[in-house]
Amino acid sequence: MLQSKYFRTCLGIIFALLIIYLGSKVSFIFNPVVLLFNIMIIPVMLAGFMYYLLRPVVNFLEKHRWPRPISILMIYLVFTGLLVLFSILVWPTLREQLINFADNAPYFVEGLQKQFEKLQQNRFISKMIPSESDVTAKISEYLNKLITTVTNSVSNFISVVSNVVVIIATVPIVLYYMLKESSKLMPILLNLLPRKYRKEGHEALSEIDSALSNFIVGRVLLNIILGVLMYIGFLIIGLPYSLLLALISIVLNLIPYVGAVIAAVPVVIVGFIDSPSVAIWSLVVIVVAQQIQDNLLTPIIYGKQLDIHPLTTIILLLIGGDISGILGVILAIPVYMVAKIIILRIYNLFLSEKIDDMME
Repeated sequence: MLQSKYFRTCLGIIFALLIIYLGSKVSFIFNPVVLLFNIMIIPVMLAGFMYYLLRPVVNFLEKHRWPRPISILMIYLVFTGLLVLFSILVWPTLREQLINFADNAPYFVEGLQKQFEKLQQNRFISKMIPSESDVTAKISEYLNKLITTVTNSVSNFISVVSNVVVIIATVPIVLYYMLKESSKLMPILLNLLPRKYRKEGHEALSEIDSALSNFIVGRVLLNIILGVLMYIGFLIIGLPYSLLLALISIVLNLIPYVGAVIAAVPVVIVGFIDSPSVAIWSLVVIVVAQQIQDNLLTPIIYGKQLDIHPLTTIILLLIGGDISGILGVILAIPVYMVAKIIILRIYNLFLSEKIDDMME
């Protein structure tokens, strides 16, 4: 009986469940590990994000006979210079718009109510929206809920990144060693595998590395170009807070599909408070910029590398947001890509032949 494969499998499952159960009873032992993970997840995530952006530059400089540590330090120096230029050229305008936006935020609902009252005085629109219907009150209620939701989300995000000193002090150090020692990581991981599976492990790690690099670099390039297009369009139509709204759109569009819709909401609301025509033109700018991104830029940058169905993306974002809020939404797609590669590799390595034999 002990030699039975079925019996050993059941016994292994029972032991695994027993270990999980006992671990839940002494969870206080793991609290320091969980606390350390919560502190380090943001710096490590940011460092990994920057690693994939800067690694091609470091590799390029290394090919041209620059020592790798010197290349990294030169990139840090250039990045510092860019931050100085940002603080001189961009920050004053952005700071002014942030202050004005914060000062005028309490009056947004009042401004929307006035615009809807003007619209209801129009004969054509009044036929579509009767004056006796309490449309203005309902929209104001929804807007108040939206503002509350956004405020809570911002508060949660700030609480996640509240330890700014830890992040500022940790990210450059972690990033430096990631860039400097990146070639040593794969051999270390491969040594954890049995020798006969190291070839497949090397192929899987290379595929994961390539998928993450293409996704992160492509997403950043697309969003920067999209933000520039939107900013130019916002300036042309005279949208208030154009720089601030363009930067918000860049950040929110990091979330595939859903981010574009979320980013359009504050733009249209601010445009509508100014005037309905500005709201319409701002929506036109967003649609045109998105079409340029989706139909011209995305095929050039991604090609067919990002093979994820839109419905799958939305489900992943909902699951990630429910599990870990904003952080879960940001990590949902990369985690899915890594898990998909690993699962397919394991399936092809251990299960595909057995399933084919069973089918025959």
